[in-house]
Amino acid sequence: MDDCNLELISANYDLKDLFMKHFLILPLLLISAGLFAQSIALFDGKSLDGWHMDVPDLEKDSSNRIPFIVRNGLLVSLGTPNGHLLTDKEYENYSLEVEYRFAGEPGNCGVLVHASGSRNLYKMFPKSIEVQMMHENAGDFWCIVEDIQVPDMEARRGPKGNWGITEGKGRRILNLTDNSEKPIGEWNKMTIECKADTISVWLNGDLVNHGFGATATKGKIALQAEGAEVEFRKVELTPLK
Repeated sequence: MDDCNLELISANYDLKDLFMKHFLILPLLLISAGLFAQSIALFDGKSLDGWHMDVPDLEKDSSNRIPFIVRNGLLVSLGTPNGHLLTDKEYENYSLEVEYRFAGEPGNCGVLVHASGSRNLYKMFPKSIEVQMMHENAGDFWCIVEDIQVPDMEARRGPKGNWGITEGKGRRILNLTDNSEKPIGEWNKMTIECKADTISVWLNGDLVNHGFGATATKGKIALQAEGAEVEFRKVELTPLK
């Protein structure tokens, strides 16, 4: 066998070796990428592990009822006394999926993202941007000592001179749609995507808000007790690449 044929055979084996290495490595890379995108159940269906409460009235009187409980596999905000249930950890660049319904008379509640500090507004609310869940207003933004912008700001936030992020200021930014909520008693699916300084919100598949230029890009996630009983069957976070 001449040298030319030997070189050709050697080259073929080198190519096969290279192919096999890539053939084996590529699936591992894909699996690794998938692991980073796995969802995290913030509520395990059994306990409030990973969460803590900030309820001013409980500090004043420990005999008050605890407003956040687990009941029949659901996380329940009883509505009163008012306060917040916050994640122990901070998060950034994620998609949050929340499935909720009003257990009885509809009313007010909300999901707070990028929460930090405590009792920074009305001696109750942490610094954050609230995604409203109040019946017939789900998807509104409320600026709580943090700010965010949307297109058509004056149409959706009111006169510019009233804008602000503290008590008495124009902190509410109206959502984009009407009638995106399910009838009372049915489950709503809210998806909140926080990516860099943008926040986008979908309710039952409808884009109901999109903001940019947020003054916070990471923080804790909080659920409210704010007057109405609300049941949560899913609170799940998926990191964004």
